[in-house]
Amino acid sequence: MGYKFKPNKGVAKRVRVTKSGKLKHSHELNSHLRSSRSPAKKRHLGRPSVLDETQAKRLRGLLGISGSRPNRAAHRKALAQKAAAEAK
Repeated sequence: MGYKFKPNKGVAKRVRVTKSGKLKHSHELNSHLRSSRSPAKKRHLGRPSVLDETQAKRLRGLLGISGSRPNRAAHRKALAQKAAAEAK
């Protein structure tokens, strides 16, 4: 019998996958000692961000979704927009 893949639950709890395959995560530096940070910095850290593709590729492997490719999805979206513009 073959090996059953088990996704990394720690990564799954910390990261969400967008529709195009990008990974969103929340910033670090949020738990304590926030009084010394500026309000703008605190606002910035409170919002989720898209993970850099070099790290996202590695984490997708841990999640078992290595087939989704955000650059390919963006490329197809751009081609569709170009085709729609030419059709008008």
